[in-house]
Amino acid sequence: MARVSTYLNFPRCTEEAFAFYKSVFKTEYLCPIARFSDVPASPDCPPAAEADKNLVMHIALPTLGDHVLMGTDAPESMGFNCKGGNNVYINLEPDSREEAERLFKELSEGGKVETPLQDMFWGAYFASFADKFGINWMINCAATKDDVSTATPYP
Repeated sequence: MARVSTYLNFPRCTEEAFAFYKSVFKTEYLCPIARFSDVPASPDCPPAAEADKNLVMHIALPTLGDHVLMGTDAPESMGFNCKGGNNVYINLEPDSREEAERLFKELSEGGKVETPLQDMFWGAYFASFADKFGINWMINCAATKDDVSTATPYP
């Protein structure tokens, strides 16, 4: 089955971040959390440092529709240099303004709002922000039949 997902790297806080996302989306992990201690010994890959063995190697969580959010800790001992950036946004397209408001309220708590949730010129109820973990999100709720009379169409 083909699908699109978003993969996130965190500096040693993947489990905390995904527990938060799980509470927001009210879904369950697709499989048990894989840890670096689960990686089988191999001559091509040195064993995980003792301090890294309990870190998350892989986690997957369904969000909305068929979208799956995946993640890993990115330990420096394995050559990772995890930095937050502005090059990735996760775009959520909920079915209702109520769900858009709930997602915005919960995901933006403790984060930084760029564009507050509002009606936009293209006819959607939209917001953009970074959550408290530095992950960038957009909410783009398309106008419903009831909203069309108040939405300004895209030029």
